[in-house]
Amino acid sequence: MSFTFPFSAIVGQDEMKLAILIAAVDPSVGGVLVFGDRGTGKSTAVRALAALLPPMRAVVGCRYHCDPAWRTACDECEARKATGARKSQLVPVPVVDLPLGATEDRVVGALDLERALTQGVKAFEPGLLARANRGFLYIDEVNLLEDHLVDLLIDVAASGENVIEREGLSMRHPARFVLVGSGNPEEGELRPQLLDRFGLSVEVRTPQDIASRVQVVKRRDAFERDPDGFAATWADEEARVRRQIVAARKRLAKVVVPDAALERAAQLCMSLGTDGLRGELTLVRAARGFAALQGDLSVGDAHLRRVAPPALRHRLRRNPLDDSGSGVRVDRALAELFAS
Repeated sequence: MSFTFPFSAIVGQDEMKLAILIAAVDPSVGGVLVFGDRGTGKSTAVRALAALLPPMRAVVGCRYHCDPAWRTACDECEARKATGARKSQLVPVPVVDLPLGATEDRVVGALDLERALTQGVKAFEPGLLARANRGFLYIDEVNLLEDHLVDLLIDVAASGENVIEREGLSMRHPARFVLVGSGNPEEGELRPQLLDRFGLSVEVRTPQDIASRVQVVKRRDAFERDPDGFAATWADEEARVRRQIVAARKRLAKVVVPDAALERAAQLCMSLGTDGLRGELTLVRAARGFAALQGDLSVGDAHLRRVAPPALRHRLRRNPLDDSGSGVRVDRALAELFAS
């Protein structure tokens, strides 16, 4: 039996862990982009999420694990509904890896043209997007992803539906997932079109204090020596975080965003010069998710300040007269806004 390093055992990297938890509570926030040094726990955190998330309810036998509460579902589930044979069960939330070398057919799925032409049967082999429906799609080294796959992901992420068309045949299925990407900025930048699809952007750095580095080595060494025992040691903390996610999801609909908070969000985005209104929308959604995690029922200044850097740092235009990093510019704007 393989064990995953526990999410709650990751040392530091608080912004990264918070962004992932917010996306788990409210997928409408959008994806999470984690950029930073090698060996800082980026991939570990995403893969640990799979073991942390509470199970979800899905239609039995559905290849896309449709939610039985959905009014519209895939064609197969609609057929089951018509015959009264649609039952549900609890299944793990999918966390699917998209390899850099994946072919388009492996990502979107493949239609069997021979069977379609000879037998008149529309046979479809689901791809990674089908497996990731209602879950998370993880791309390591996302900045190295091939352009045609980037274009494909942008279209699917925007529509929530995967459409496959081959030789006059067409197939579609739901593909609603949270996109999670990680990478090293030294290996190249991410295309702006895909960057804009990530709701939150996190920067991670190698710990610069002795105590943190020692803790990382001790915990990793203990995990590799005895994965079973290490997982058992952290089981209670993992259960606590899982309960926190479940409670936050239930609380989310009750969290209100006062006009004062909306005005603060608009003022911050205007002062930073973000394009469009996606920045405000993401900032408000992330603040609401953070409030739900904290057990609060109203979004306030503290919530906005906490989530503003990951929600806005990747949406800033480059200023030739200001060589400060985007994170520094967000921090400066926050200090000016909340000092008034």
